[in-house]
Amino acid sequence: MPKMSVMLYEGKAKKIFATEKADEVIIYYKDDATAFNGLKKGTIVNKGIINNKLTEFFFKLLEKSGIKTHLIKRLSERELLCKKVDILPLEVVVRNIAAGSLSKRLGLPEGERLAEPVVELYYKNDSLGDPLVNYCHIKALSLASPEQVAALEKEALAVNGLLEGHLLRKGIKLVDFKLEFGLYNGAVLLADEITPDTCRLWDAATDNKLDKDRFRRDLGQVEDAYHEVLYRLTGEKE
Repeated sequence: MPKMSVMLYEGKAKKIFATEKADEVIIYYKDDATAFNGLKKGTIVNKGIINNKLTEFFFKLLEKSGIKTHLIKRLSERELLCKKVDILPLEVVVRNIAAGSLSKRLGLPEGERLAEPVVELYYKNDSLGDPLVNYCHIKALSLASPEQVAALEKEALAVNGLLEGHLLRKGIKLVDFKLEFGLYNGAVLLADEITPDTCRLWDAATDNKLDKDRFRRDLGQVEDAYHEVLYRLTGEKE
């Protein structure tokens, strides 16, 4: 069993620890919740356990369809063993339905389905609030090569195609989601997590929110929403 060594990084929802192998890390999922670039903070009870299980579930599902990820295996309720990647400083957002910042920016009513999926790229920088960037910004700041950006967009759309159909069969709309990628021996791998923290997930029949928007907007029943997603996808109750 791999053992945790020194902590390499602590983010809003996870901690990353070195292991005895230089090319492997252990990711520990926390219950901490933040919103609005850290201005709102709180705790979602057992979120770390649920997000750990959901990320394992989604990454295994995608691996079966040829999407390469950094996942090696789940170690415990809150820990994943993963390949150590160099995270690219870009967040890739795919949107199927207008919501959140897209609705505000373009004046689209929340819930309006887009004619086709929209891919957006954001500069991963907490101090700047993760701003939206275009190809010129990425080139000027040397955030990624054109080939890497093309690979990120292609992989993100492939993930969208696989997850949207799977989730809908479980009675869940995939409104939008954020992905992060890293480099491992020169190859681009899907990394980070896929959870209700990083996706907008709505009940397909009622449009009830089953994601972190319940925390952001003080809608209540936050834990219930995370449990519901886990149950519909895996049959587990935690």
